[in-house]
Amino acid sequence: MRFVAMLAGLVLAVPAFAADVGQVKTTHGAVHIERGGQTLAVAPGMAVQQSDTIVTGADGAVGVTFSDNSLLSAGPNTVLAIDRYAFDSTTHDGQFDASVRRGTLAVVSGNIVKQTPGAMRIHTPASIMGVRGTEFVVRVNDAGR
Repeated sequence: MRFVAMLAGLVLAVPAFAADVGQVKTTHGAVHIERGGQTLAVAPGMAVQQSDTIVTGADGAVGVTFSDNSLLSAGPNTVLAIDRYAFDSTTHDGQFDASVRRGTLAVVSGNIVKQTPGAMRIHTPASIMGVRGTEFVVRVNDAGR
């Protein structure tokens, strides 16, 4: 019976680990993550999950490294949603969709784009960018333009 309880605990723990898609590397100022209806304070080392929304304040900035080695840096007053992230570390196949609702985002793409150019898409209120290169910057003002 004790073995069954331990096994059930391991099975329940796997989905939480599997949902981690990246890690916060740097923060400055006010930064939080909105996850499952909760607001979580951000600190270096914190896991980032698919469906997280990263929000920086007027003095905030954050740097995130994803499991495919993509690097994202969000500047002040940014709202960035991780809409979809899937990555196979063996084949490097995957898909990375994110939305910048406002603010600034600098990106150095990782293995997903190297394997499949265009597999990363950044959505803004006015456009969708399919990423084929390796580095770019996106800026969305408060009016969504």
